[in-house]
Amino acid sequence: MKTYLAIFLGSAEAMDAWKKLPEAERNERGQKGIAGWHKWVSDHKDSIAEMGSPLGKTKRTDKNGVSDTRNDMGAWTLVKANSQDEAAKLFLNHPHFMIFPGDRVEVMECLPIPSAQ
Repeated sequence: MKTYLAIFLGSAEAMDAWKKLPEAERNERGQKGIAGWHKWVSDHKDSIAEMGSPLGKTKRTDKNGVSDTRNDMGAWTLVKANSQDEAAKLFLNHPHFMIFPGDRVEVMECLPIPSAQ
């Protein structure tokens, strides 16, 4: 089995639309989303290598120094699967984008670090 990094992404526009929902609707969808996320974890517990976590604000470091920035990344999880397609299919109909304002989950293989010779 290989390890895959899943990044949960969502646009600022989707989050802004979520924040504009009436509070009661947002709370109801939030509770439904959390329940759906827990079910997804339970259904895929054998494939989850590391649950991961939500991600906070972003700092950018480059040749000009450190600055605030924003990106679409919202959370991460590590999963084990036989192929990238198999890993990606674990996230079909995920509550991140079916209930919450997330847009997508991107899945990439965690490659081994080449040894120094």
